[in-house]
Formats: sequence, structure tokens, C-alpha cells
Amino acid sequence: MKNKQIILVAVIAIIAIGFYMLSQEPETGIDTSNDNVETRVLNLNLGSEPPSLHPGLASDTTSGSVLRQIFEGLATLDSNSNIILGSAESYTISDDGLVYTFRIRDNASWSNGDTLRAQDFEYAWKWVLTPQNNANYSYQLYPIKNAQAFFEGNATEDELGIRSIDDKTLEITLEAPISYFMELLSFYTYFPINANVTSANPSWAADSGPNYVSNGPFQLVSWSHNNKIELEKNENYWNADQVNLNQISMLMVNDENTNLQMFRTNEIDWAGSPLNPTLPSEAIPSLKESNELITHTIAGTYWVIFNTEKPPFDNENLRKALAYSMNRNTIIENILQAGQIPAMANVPPTIFPENTQGYFSDNNLDEAKRYLALALEELGLESVDQLPTIEYAFNTNESHRKIAQALQDIWRSQLGLNVTLENFEWKVYIDRVRSGDHVIGRMGWIGDFNDAINFLELYEDKEGGNNFAKWENQEFQDLLESSRTEVDADRRKEILKQAEMIMMEEMPVAPLYFYTYSWIKSPDLQGVIVGPLGQFILREAYFQ
Repeated sequence: MKNKQIILVAVIAIIAIGFYMLSQEPETGIDTSNDNVETRVLNLNLGSEPPSLHPGLASDTTSGSVLRQIFEGLATLDSNSNIILGSAESYTISDDGLVYTFRIRDNASWSNGDTLRAQDFEYAWKWVLTPQNNANYSYQLYPIKNAQAFFEGNATEDELGIRSIDDKTLEITLEAPISYFMELLSFYTYFPINANVTSANPSWAADSGPNYVSNGPFQLVSWSHNNKIELEKNENYWNADQVNLNQISMLMVNDENTNLQMFRTNEIDWAGSPLNPTLPSEAIPSLKESNELITHTIAGTYWVIFNTEKPPFDNENLRKALAYSMNRNTIIENILQAGQIPAMANVPPTIFPENTQGYFSDNNLDEAKRYLALALEELGLESVDQLPTIEYAFNTNESHRKIAQALQDIWRSQLGLNVTLENFEWKVYIDRVRSGDHVIGRMGWIGDFNDAINFLELYEDKEGGNNFAKWENQEFQDLLESSRTEVDADRRKEILKQAEMIMMEEMPVAPLYFYTYSWIKSPDLQGVIVGPLGQFILREAYFQ
């Protein structure tokens, strides 16, 4: 009897323990034994420190890759790369195509809980157009009525075509109808900034902390400079319920081989474009063979830029000699190996299809030597040996280094030029070329919007923030200005082709290749948006 009682007590105890264990099971149905949407961190590598996380000051892809996660404009991209509304819920366009009126979403907020207002857009855009703020992309707002005149001191603030009708209604008046204005509104220079926070804390964007306020799907929670950026889901984002990731970690390791190794050891979930560094060129064939490589054609051009204000590259014929001698096909086949297109034009063939042929022949040594002889004559030199040593600068990246070495070899062996190479970290490099402290350097341009003028207006004004060639031409300027008011699409294209022809004749920059983006990613990472202009958006990303 006593044994039966012991057995009965044991059975009751086991049943009680079972009920207790069942009561501790997760009610959500999430499998806590594996990584999942709720807990897994998305790990990325930016490659380098972003020069600025202020939307009005940023002008590079590294900064843009962060800003597109933590801010949102009136418009954005969907998963099919179509332009859709972002922070705006609706808009109207006047019959003449000049006046856009946007209604800001009622539930759109800043990460600190402040209501997103039309005044935040007005404040941000006027900030960019204030010359003292040194915004390199101020010209991106020139389609707005009197924006350029205001920037140049020839119009008052009241004459600008930017007006907050009330807290939720923004009216924008343009200089002329343009087909790509909605695309512009998705670009980071058009992002809002919190007027209250910024006016109280002018250096709000220098670091993470309570002053760094944004309105996108994620928010900046830590910024260890030159090391790591951490983002978290912004619970105050108007569409936060549809944001899957809770945390994003962005490292800054600027070495291609280390980057690939980090991917192989599951330290990062993405390697390659649109992020830096790019994939090692020697790894491309095997990645193609294993079907891991994803390749995406984009509107972008890789240039060699000449500082046209510094001798001897104030000489047009010397610039053309170097440009014509380049062996683009060899560089693509032996170094890049990812389907890039040799560029003998400035505007990508995604915009001007005829530019697959361009304005001259690749590796045209006869013409290159003819231009070199003309340059020596104009410079009053008897031989190429009398030219100074040419310094070619590039930012830290293995592909850039290999391209620089290939060009150095071509220019030495084919033209007899003495070329040395200089390597700098990205932030140092961009500061140097922006200030004109270079002779020749490399630069890439990914379109901000899908129109030829975006690749041409960079060189409209030698004082422009992204005119690293320090070149300008009055006829070129007149053509661009004419294109801005031309409503006939065919005529406008012809005007822009004439402008491009002037550039190719004077050669302030030598196009090398048209971009493709190539990357590999964790197989279970889904929903990342890579747009036709290299936009990298994680709003809909998730782990399967």
C-alpha cells in the first residue's frame, strides 16, 4: 500500500512538471532554437567610414547606403524598383506640370516621436540651398523654381518654389516640367530633417545619440567611427509593422579578400556591390561557376578625372592622349570580369543605348600618340621626357589598385610617361579631389536619377561640389540650360548629346567602363531592394 502511494505521488509530480513545462513554451510559435526574423541581426560591411550622415551633406554611395535605411523622402522604391510614395500619402500635379502638392502621412513621425511635418521638408531643402552650409548636392534642387537663383543670391526665400501650406501639406513649384521629378524626391538630398532638432543642435548629424533623429524604417543607435554602425528598427516609422528586421550591424573593413572571407565565415550576410568593398576580381569566375554571383546592370560610369586647372592637364590634347590609349577591354576581361562595358562616352547606355559604341575607339594608340605629339608642341616641349611625373590617385580598394597599375603600365609603355600611384582611404581621398589636391584620379558616378543630365551637370560649374575636374565650358552650360526647359523629348535628347560631344572633345574626364553591380548574399536573406541606380534599401528585407 505504501509503495502504491509513492508511485501515485510520483505520477502526480511528473504530470505537474509536464504542465509547468508546457506553460513555459513560447506562445508566439517562434522556433527559438534557430535564427529567425525576430532575433537575427543583419550583418553588412560598408568598407569605410561614411563621410557624412547628414542627408544635405552626403554625396557618396557609402553615406547613401546608410541614409536610405534611416530616412525616407516623399517618394521611395518598391520591390520592383518602381517609384512609390514614401512619407507622402498622396499628391496632385497641376495641368501645366509645374506645381506638385503633397499630403504628408498623418501617422508619419520622427524617431523621437515628433510628428513629421511639411515644414521639415521645407527646412531641409532650404538648408541645402544655403551656400554657407556647403552642400555639394545643392544643384539637385535646381529644378525647383528660383532654387538656383536663391543659391546664387539672386532670389529671396519667399520667391523659392517651396511652401508649407500647413503641417501636412507641401507645395512645390518647378522651373519647368520634368519627367524625373518623382525620382529626385526619392534621393537622399531631398530627405527631410527635423527642423526643431537641427535648429537647436547644428552638429546633430556628427554622431549617434539623442540628437540624431530620423524618419526612416530604422534609426541610428551607435556609431563607432571607422569601426561599426548599428541600426535598430524605428518603432515610430509610419509602416513599422511591415519592417521585419530588428537590428542591422554595419562594419567598416576595407579589404576585398577579408570581406569575402567574412562572408564565408558567416560574419556578414552580403558581399559586393552596392556596398564596398567590391568582390575580388580573381574570385568572380568561381562565383559565377557556383551560381552564387548575382549581377545587375546599373546606370553608372567609372572615370579617370583630370584636374584641368593643374599643368600639364590644362592641355586638352594631353588629356585625350591618355584617354585614347586606355585598353578598356583588357582591364574588364583580366581585372573586373563581371560584364562591365567599355566606356568611350560619359552617359551610360542604359540611358543612351548608342553609347555602347561611344565617340572613339578603345585602345586607339595611333590617335593617342598623335594627340601626345600635339600636346608636346603646344607645351613647348621637345620630348615626353620633359613632362613632369604624373601622380595618379585612387582610394583604397583592390580593384582600383589593379586598374591604376594597368593604366600606369599602358601610359609608360605606350606613351613613355612617368606615372606614380598614390593610395588614400576614402574619406581622405574624397576631400583631396574635392579640394583639387590631385593631378589625375579615379572616380565613379552612379546616377541619382535615370536621366542623361545627371551625368553631365556634374561638370556644368567648375565650383560645383562634384566637379572634380574643375572644368567648365560656356557652350556646354548653355546647352544644359536649354535642355531644362525643352519639353520635346527627342529635341531634349539631341541637346544633351551635343553637350556630351563637347565633353568628349575636351576630355576633362576619361570614361573607362560602364558599371554592373555584382554581389553574393546569404541564401536565406530575402527582400533586399537594389534599384536601377544602385539604391540599397532594407525596408522589406527579412531572413527566410
